[in-house]
Amino acid sequence: QVQLVESGGGLVQAGGSLRLSCAASGLRFSTYAMGWFRQAPGKEREFVAAFSRSGSSTTYVDSVKGRFTIFRDNAKKMVYLQMNSLKPEDTAVYYCADGSAWIITTTTQADYWGQGTQVTVSS
Repeated sequence: QVQLVESGGGLVQAGGSLRLSCAASGLRFSTYAMGWFRQAPGKEREFVAAFSRSGSSTTYVDSVKGRFTIFRDNAKKMVYLQMNSLKPEDTAVYYCADGSAWIITTTTQADYWGQGTQVTVSS
């Protein structure tokens, strides 16, 4: 059984930074694709950033490129999302997910989800 637990969300002013963490339990961590998604009020859950199964490739949604960085620590079974230069439009609940696809960029590719962590960016 895979469990994903996010932390690190909070309230930050525009231009600030936050680092989200995702703690994973289960045996599949190092061999499955991991990603971050977000869902703003009244909107569908959208892809933000992801690692490929090998960990050698990363991909980002255009709106966060150059500002967000996804990285992982396999020994600790942790995935992180470093978010810099935050904007009010980044406000959302952020979810960690994993999946068996080579890389997960859609919600249908995710097998497991965390409970989410709220990020609020004030202007």
